[in-house]
Amino acid sequence: MAQIVAAMAMTHSPGLTGWFTRASQEYQQLALQATAEMRRRLEAARPDVLVMFSNDHLLNWPINNTPEYTVGIADEHVGPAEWFDEWLAMEKYRVAGHSALARWIVNDGARRGLALAYLRQMQYDDGISVPTHYLNPDAQFRLIPVTMNCTVPPIPTPERAYRVGTLMREILRAHPGNERIAVIATGGLSHEPGGPRYFWVDEEFDRWFLDLLKRGDHEALLRECTLERMEAAGSGGTAELLAWVLVLAFTQGPADVLAYMPAVAWRSGTGMVVWNEMAK
Repeated sequence: MAQIVAAMAMTHSPGLTGWFTRASQEYQQLALQATAEMRRRLEAARPDVLVMFSNDHLLNWPINNTPEYTVGIADEHVGPAEWFDEWLAMEKYRVAGHSALARWIVNDGARRGLALAYLRQMQYDDGISVPTHYLNPDAQFRLIPVTMNCTVPPIPTPERAYRVGTLMREILRAHPGNERIAVIATGGLSHEPGGPRYFWVDEEFDRWFLDLLKRGDHEALLRECTLERMEAAGSGGTAELLAWVLVLAFTQGPADVLAYMPAVAWRSGTGMVVWNEMAK
C-alpha cells in the first residue's frame, strides 16, 4: 500500500521567481532558507512522487466550465506555459509524472463519490511552476498536479476542501503500489491579484491563519477561517488557502511555520509551512 510521508504548504507568488530581488534582502533570505529547509525535509522523507494541490488561474478551463478539481495524468509534465516563461523568469522544466497513480486517483475517487476531471496535457502557470522551481528543480521526484477551483463562484467551502482532503488521503493510501507520497499545497497567503488591493497584504489575517496551523486544531480552523474571512483578506486570491485546508486533512498536530513575509513587493503574503505528523 502507498504511504504518505510528508505534508507541506507554500505560497506560489510569481514574484518569488519573476521579480524576487524587489523584496528586501531580509525577505529574500527568509524565503531561500525556508524553501531550502522544505527541500531538505523532502529529501529526508524520500518520496517517490509529489502530489501537488494548487489552483488553476483559468489557464486550463474556461470561466464558464471550471471543474472543482482536475488531475494531470500525463507521463511527463512540461512548464511553464509559453505565456509565463518571461513573466516567471524561468526556463522550461520537465518532470516525470506518475500516470498509473494519477489515473487511480480519478478512478478510485469516482468509486468513493468524488468526481474529478482530468487532463492528459495540462498547462502550468505559477501555481505549479514556482513550487517546482524551489522544491524539485532537479526533477528528482515525480509529479501529480491536482488543480482546484478557488476563483469562479460557487467556490468550495473550507469544509468541502477538508472533506476532499480526507477522501484524497484514503484514495492515495488505498493504492496497491508501494509509493512514498508527499502532499504539497500551494497558494495564498493574503493577496488580491489585479484588484483594488493589489499593492496590499493583510498581515493580521496571515499571522492569524498561520497561528491556527501552529495550534493544530482542525475544528477551530474550519470553524473560524470561513470563505468569507478569506475573501475579506483579498478577493480572488486568498481563497487559494483552500489547498492548504485540503492538505491539512492529511495531518495531525501543530505545523512548523518556517517563514512568513508580508511581502507587498511580491504582491502576496508569503509563507512556508511543514507538518510533522501525518493523520493516522
